[in-house]
Amino acid sequence: MLEKELKLKYKKLTEALKNAGPPVVAFSGGTDSSLLAFVCARLFGRKMLAVTACSETYTKTELSDAVSFARKYKIPHKIIRTSELGIKGFSKNPPNRCFYCKSELFGKLIAIATGKFTAGTVYDGANASDMDDFRPGIKAARKLGVRSPLMETGFAKDDIKRLSRHLKLPTWNKPACACLSSRIPYGEAITRPKLQKIERAEQVLNELGFTGLRVRTHNKIARIEVPLKDMKKILREESREFIIDKFKKLGYTYVTLDLEGFRSGSMNEVLRNK
Repeated sequence: MLEKELKLKYKKLTEALKNAGPPVVAFSGGTDSSLLAFVCARLFGRKMLAVTACSETYTKTELSDAVSFARKYKIPHKIIRTSELGIKGFSKNPPNRCFYCKSELFGKLIAIATGKFTAGTVYDGANASDMDDFRPGIKAARKLGVRSPLMETGFAKDDIKRLSRHLKLPTWNKPACACLSSRIPYGEAITRPKLQKIERAEQVLNELGFTGLRVRTHNKIARIEVPLKDMKKILREESREFIIDKFKKLGYTYVTLDLEGFRSGSMNEVLRNK
């Protein structure tokens, strides 16, 4: 059963969505956008549309998860192709690279929304907790008129998880998976080979049973972030030797473990420390 405060937020969210009309939802398959797409589909059925961008900066696993979720809950779903590396300024990897990426994505979603729906409403899954970090993508959303219903109705990350669990959504506790570009330090060029190497490195760790992780890549150095609870497991001799072997075959010279463990947006620490 939902506690009173969360129940009121849920009611406020559904009322706000109803008043705005059928939307196009930016749907990555993560916890936040999955909840939003699910609720919109319940309210509007075939009149709404969830759109997932397929590009070199997102993993094949995430795309597969989004497709499976949409199919399971009968959510109208469309996959579009985007190419962030072709966006002027993005591949140079400035601190506001997400602004360029989201601007292109939201522009495409707005075109779909205005062509398919009279309301022309586009939503993203940003929530109140996102305001605690550096998020250039939110600036792009505001500039283009993209709305964030979860943020607008006061949903923090924990609220989203609890409501998703109440609704029995398998994404309720899914680890966050930002785009692969977030593993590369600002100012270091983003290239397709680097993104592919990072994706393969993280797959190595996934195959060993690790989740909620990042392989931050500093040229030839792999800086592995795993949840603190997994520190002992990753340092076991058999795991350690397997990871070192696989990573060096991928082209890393040094394989390191970050003692602070996984934390979302750790590349932004250099911005806060300036």
